[in-house]
Amino acid sequence: MKDNPLRTSVIGSYPFPGWLEFSCQHLDQFGTADRAELQEDAVIAALHDQLAAGLDVITDGEQTRLDFNLSFYGYIQGLELEGAPPRRFGPPAHDQRGKHKVTGELRAPLGLGAVEEFKRLQKLFQTIPPRPGAPVTLKASVPGPYTLSGRLQPNRQYPDRWALADALLPIVRKELGDLVDAGCREMSVDEPSMSCYAHREDPARFVALFNQTVESVAGKARLCTHLCFGNYKGRAVGPRRLSPMFPAFLEFHCDEMHLEMASREFSEIELISAVAQRMDVAVGVVDVKSYYIETPADVAERVHRCLKHAPADRLVFAPDCGLSQTARWATRQKLANLVAGVTSVRRELGLAR
Repeated sequence: MKDNPLRTSVIGSYPFPGWLEFSCQHLDQFGTADRAELQEDAVIAALHDQLAAGLDVITDGEQTRLDFNLSFYGYIQGLELEGAPPRRFGPPAHDQRGKHKVTGELRAPLGLGAVEEFKRLQKLFQTIPPRPGAPVTLKASVPGPYTLSGRLQPNRQYPDRWALADALLPIVRKELGDLVDAGCREMSVDEPSMSCYAHREDPARFVALFNQTVESVAGKARLCTHLCFGNYKGRAVGPRRLSPMFPAFLEFHCDEMHLEMASREFSEIELISAVAQRMDVAVGVVDVKSYYIETPADVAERVHRCLKHAPADRLVFAPDCGLSQTARWATRQKLANLVAGVTSVRRELGLAR
């Protein structure tokens, strides 16, 4: 159980500043020191925005990655990286991201880069004057093996997605252990592909894969997982129903399970009661796919709705998903209003910190 009720958090990603996107298109014009400065400045910007909003849990905004998980493939040996998307024109959708060809044994002798990201976050956070009130928690996020396997083409050695996920499992598991060794005390093992495809796969098999991935770090850090229905270019990819995942997903060995709710008008909200009996439940209360800016009153009403199904000491509140697909101006206001709405309910309940 977490150390404070009605906690506020984020999933992991944060929108890139415009200057970072522009710079990424011209990296050949920068030296190594210039690129390091770009990375640090981008993380500082993400830190500033999250701290200004007043969040209890923050990340580095995944500012040094390409998308939620795309940069990880550059660390994995045995791949021929896809050079061009299969479809370039028309409305954005998941088929505009191709698959990488597997050419040999999948290995990552230098890790997946998450440890370096976390150490950078630790270093930069220490340069910021401490904020009065409750302490801020730094969180790392790593995609799980099933989600990572979705961008790889099966071959004779790895004949299907499950075989690819099994091969990626020890790589992800080692990264989690290395994060703990680096001082990370909260991490999210994100498996949105599991929630997207639970309707057509065996959910118990997903549970077994997840639990094998985290078994070496369970109890050594606060483990979170994020379940959603896809958010590439603000688009979902799976049927937006939680019921195919449950009750099987209640067996996940984690401390916090995040569920996408705001974009679904809180459909199936009653399921958080079952989750809260096993672990903390993080509820998405602002919609990252919408440019309607939820007011603090909107958020407060949603918090009260959740309190009808789960106790305060089991609840965490966050956006529906990572924020990388939401413009930064909207992200700032959504996070500020999220915190303001939750804070107002804390005061009502005498839980203000």
